[in-house]
Amino acid sequence: MDTAPSRPSFRDATDADVDDLVALIHSAYRGEPSRAGWTTEADLLEGRRTDPEGVLEVITSSGSRLLTVERDGRVVACCQLEHRGEHAYFGMFAVSPRLQGEGLGKTLLAEAERQARADWGVTEMHMTVISVREDLIAWYERRGYRRTGRMTPFPYGDERFGIPQRDDLRFELLVKPLG
Repeated sequence: MDTAPSRPSFRDATDADVDDLVALIHSAYRGEPSRAGWTTEADLLEGRRTDPEGVLEVITSSGSRLLTVERDGRVVACCQLEHRGEHAYFGMFAVSPRLQGEGLGKTLLAEAERQARADWGVTEMHMTVISVREDLIAWYERRGYRRTGRMTPFPYGDERFGIPQRDDLRFELLVKPLG
């Protein structure tokens, strides 16, 4: 009997996906379930990573979409794409912790870049990453992103972004030319 998972399929999220997406994003970054994967922020931030309103806003906003990966009928990964003129913004990236390390994130990132080029004609992809996330930044660098040194402050006091466990958090802009 073949028990290999089916090939992942890509689609844009709908409002019916909101609760599953909030759970997926939280599981990839916060709390004990996130420790099963390597993308956890559990030592940096507590609290929520996103909420239903934030996810729904990405899904319904003009020039924005939440690309999902389905496998065996379940959403197992997602990312936000937002059209911002000459570039696209990549965010809200999550892969189920139990599937991390299998290449699914790499596949989703490549598909997001392809779609941003094809659909919007953008020449660059931008993202922000917490600057102390060295392993994650190195993963992006291996996929062609470069550190810019341009930092923005972490929104301390705004619990929509989590409850910081250290006082040196900030976001660094990473950029990749899309040729």
